[in-house]
Amino acid sequence: MAITLKVLAQKLCRPMVKLFAIFCVLPMAALTAHAADPTASAATATPTTATSTPAAQTPTAPAAPFSPDNLPGQELAQHPFLYAGEWNYPKPVQTVFIVRDGKVAWSYDIPSKDKDGGTQEISDATRLSNGNVVFAYMAGAEEVTPDKKVIWSYLAPKNFQVHVAQPIGLDQVMIIQNGNPAKMMIFNTITNQVVKEFELPTGNPKNTHPQFRRARITAAGTLLAAHMDNNKVAEYDLTGKEIWSLAIPSPWAANRLKNGNTLISSNKGFVREVNPKGETVWEFTQKDAPDIKLFSIQEANRLANGNTIITNWCPNGIKDPKKWSTSVQALEVTPDKKVVWALRAWSDPADLGPATNLQLLDEPGTPEKPGDQAR
Repeated sequence: MAITLKVLAQKLCRPMVKLFAIFCVLPMAALTAHAADPTASAATATPTTATSTPAAQTPTAPAAPFSPDNLPGQELAQHPFLYAGEWNYPKPVQTVFIVRDGKVAWSYDIPSKDKDGGTQEISDATRLSNGNVVFAYMAGAEEVTPDKKVIWSYLAPKNFQVHVAQPIGLDQVMIIQNGNPAKMMIFNTITNQVVKEFELPTGNPKNTHPQFRRARITAAGTLLAAHMDNNKVAEYDLTGKEIWSLAIPSPWAANRLKNGNTLISSNKGFVREVNPKGETVWEFTQKDAPDIKLFSIQEANRLANGNTIITNWCPNGIKDPKKWSTSVQALEVTPDKKVVWALRAWSDPADLGPATNLQLLDEPGTPEKPGDQAR
């Protein structure tokens, strides 16, 4: 009888042990898992009027909470590209990288702090057709040659910031200077003279930092600006008169496409293409990439093949820098929203840091000619 009871008890206990493992051990495991040379050389989006709130993300790989272990594409070798990012604060320097053939071919550093202890971060960067690089770094803007000689620089006055720097030809740079007042300014980089400027409205003139992150002179000679703190994208003629606008939550960047539509990215985690009437014709959100966590989407650019390249900036979403490496920094998506390349490069051979700028160097067109790379 004792043997029979013992056998019966074992039979009853084994299922209980399995249930305990399923409902207790596995969730605990999931919680624990969360614990040197820059020189070288359209399809339309699938329309949809549907918009949606980004879906909640469930990690698919315990070793990588914000992205799966295996990613589409050829990692660093998918494209040659220029790369830079804001607020890589664990590092003593902020860096612009050029990556070719899967490795860093060139880089340029600035200190993470200026001489007065203020933060410096690279918010905008473009490689020109002559190999020079123009970039904005909050305290100002610079143009640097392939041999790392600074040939033009602008230092913003105290209490002002520069997060936008667009080359216009080889001898002019347009900047947006955040502050009170905020201004669009076009410099002749040979004479260092301002050849055009006008003031821009802001949501809060006294709160400088969140006013603008991206603005561009278009092929039509207008200024298209993402008013991040004013929750709108607006287009101005070069007298400063507003000629078009659209309400968008926290827009980070806006690009005018060749078809007349506007491609907008938001640090709320979406990319949206709208027509001139403001109607959504294409959108990419968290639901379209369920296994890759989207954070603050900064740049979004349409490519010659019809795909869209997106940068995914994580520091505000992942507070512990040690966990940044589990996130994807950039994605290339097709018109039907398939992710064909996801970049995750946080260690050798290329520790690129958080993603703000990603300029593909295999795209046709002249980067410093406004609208020439519009698709």
